[in-house]
Amino acid sequence: MSKNQHFINGEWVDSISGATRTITCPANGEFVAEVAEGGKEDAEKAILAAREAFESGVWSGVAASKRGDFLIKVAEEIERRKDEFARAEALDTGKRLVEAEGDMDDIANCFRYYGKIADSNPGRIVDAGDPTVLSRVAYEPMGVCGMITPWNFPLLQASWKIAPALATGNSFVIKPSELTPSTTLLIADVLDSLGLPAGVANVVMGDGANVGSVLSSHPEIDLISFTGGLETGKKIAESAAQGVKKVALELGGKNPNIVFADADFDAAVDNALNAGFLDSGLVCSAGTRLIVEESIAEKFVDELVRRAEGIVMGGPFDEKAETGPLISKQHRDKVTSYVERGIEAGGRLRCGGHWGGDELANGYFYAPTVIDQVKSDNPAVQEEGFGPVITVETFKTEAEAIALGNDTDYGLAGAVWSSNQGTAHRVSTKLRHGTIWINDYHPYMPQAEWGGFKMSGVGRELGPSGLEEYQQSKHIYQNTEPAVTGWFPDKTSSN
Repeated sequence: MSKNQHFINGEWVDSISGATRTITCPANGEFVAEVAEGGKEDAEKAILAAREAFESGVWSGVAASKRGDFLIKVAEEIERRKDEFARAEALDTGKRLVEAEGDMDDIANCFRYYGKIADSNPGRIVDAGDPTVLSRVAYEPMGVCGMITPWNFPLLQASWKIAPALATGNSFVIKPSELTPSTTLLIADVLDSLGLPAGVANVVMGDGANVGSVLSSHPEIDLISFTGGLETGKKIAESAAQGVKKVALELGGKNPNIVFADADFDAAVDNALNAGFLDSGLVCSAGTRLIVEESIAEKFVDELVRRAEGIVMGGPFDEKAETGPLISKQHRDKVTSYVERGIEAGGRLRCGGHWGGDELANGYFYAPTVIDQVKSDNPAVQEEGFGPVITVETFKTEAEAIALGNDTDYGLAGAVWSSNQGTAHRVSTKLRHGTIWINDYHPYMPQAEWGGFKMSGVGRELGPSGLEEYQQSKHIYQNTEPAVTGWFPDKTSSN
């Protein structure tokens, strides 16, 4: 399959303007694809197609169980084409092929989960206290959904939106990141090949200013779901508010990884590396705020630094590589500035802080970096750097650990490491984050809700709540024996 056009109303089409964009691999700058570059007119065309499809009932009118069967077929097709999908994702993002392969497994699981529960919540009967009344609450699709997805997990984040949207009978228009569109185009091909009716799924490529802004403001969009940065999320919410649209936002995090002195030392160190450096730290839930009990901090950080210095950087198909590049020169410059400001504010650079050797000069690499001796007001502690950078803070008491863990505007995820179950329970309960791991970091499952507190966003993805985001409830009250109430008597009638 080599479709690099928009997918609108069941057809692969060029941009109305004829504009294109060149996609290159961030690991080496090599050409990946030339794709259509959309604008306002393309987005509007897709939205109207999605609206027509929804109103026709061509998908919303299909039984929920049949929609679920379709999603399971999607999962099976992703598994069949796993190599193709993983390679496309690795080339777009620069991430290691093994990481992209793992993403494809998770994506298939997401579609399979929503396929299984698509018909699990048909509504409920309400006891009206009157045998002549039939009262029920029904759940209906939102309508036309706008979706905007990020570049770090292009298809994974798309699947968290597409699967529940289709399960509940919606139509949608999705805008992938302009940097990583390939796997979103591939999933459109899958949906089309399996017979999804025209107009139900639409893909429009382009940047946020020209395409994303249309999705967040257009009157025919009923829900906008966005995963990305805080400032962009604020703009989308503001735009959506003008049309009183439902909004679901996942806006990143600044996630604490709290290690008590009684934790399993080796496991905690190993997982601190995973927390901060997996996928080059380009994970919204990355545990980049390492908070260590003071009595073990020196030993812990020394070992963390020793291990971090041995991490090998390389491209997606380099079998020796253990981590990949950042997405672009612009983003690498951002991470570089972030580290420099953290050091200027008093942090001590323990390792990293550079772009790698000459063999990596054609890519946008940044070495795994550890900065210790930071205070909570350090910009490297408070800002989401979104790169392979771990800051280290220390604490003496449990209360101090909790206070540090919550000392952020974000609230997406966090972890607690302790062999004391009571400590782990108390701390996990008091941390104001949407996901808390105990003696682990990063695992998630489609059955469990994902989302944040505070400025990490609103709404939930995954789990039953992720399905409900794409539904609205309707109360239907039926009087089976209608009669005159007499509340307002007819005073003009003759006796």
